[in-house]
Amino acid sequence: MDRIFEFIAENPMAVVIAAGEIGFWVCIVLGLVARYVFRLRRTSVVLLALTPVIDVGVLVATMIDLSGGGQAGFVHGLAAVYLGFSVVFGPSMIRWADVRFAHRFAGGPAPVKRPKGRAERLKIEWREWGKCLAACGLAAAVMALLIFVVGTPEQTRGLWADGGWLPRMGMVAGIWFLAGPFWVMTSKKPNERERVSQ
Repeated sequence: MDRIFEFIAENPMAVVIAAGEIGFWVCIVLGLVARYVFRLRRTSVVLLALTPVIDVGVLVATMIDLSGGGQAGFVHGLAAVYLGFSVVFGPSMIRWADVRFAHRFAGGPAPVKRPKGRAERLKIEWREWGKCLAACGLAAAVMALLIFVVGTPEQTRGLWADGGWLPRMGMVAGIWFLAGPFWVMTSKKPNERERVSQ
């Protein structure tokens, strides 16, 4: 238990990021419960609208920490990455949850299953990889803000130097491409695999 408190004391930004992620999902769940269980549409809109406010709160906390002389480390880069991916993927995550809540509590249509055809799957994978690039680009822009405006390049070396977050995001985008569009493009159809095995 002492180690947990020690970690929190040494990494307050990690707590801010964890609180932001928890708050993001709490707002989504409460917003959807308010909409579909209690029929409080206005309350639901307010709760769902709070999700980007939470993202901004994480960014502001990061900026305050660095402007106060803090040395940028892993968690500061994680805050920028969290912001980028949350902003880009957040709306689709909300839509994903909304469809399921509507189906469960309001008689809405069942969620559409992912298509099995290669062309349709490839289209989805290209779209998701494009969103990954947009998220990485937004995170990189936030890091540039932290490096050149809020802090100094030396203070924020952990964000951009070897092993920092900018190289890591390039790796994430590359792995996402290989596991997504490239995998679908190069994988054989089930009937093709059957012919090969025969």
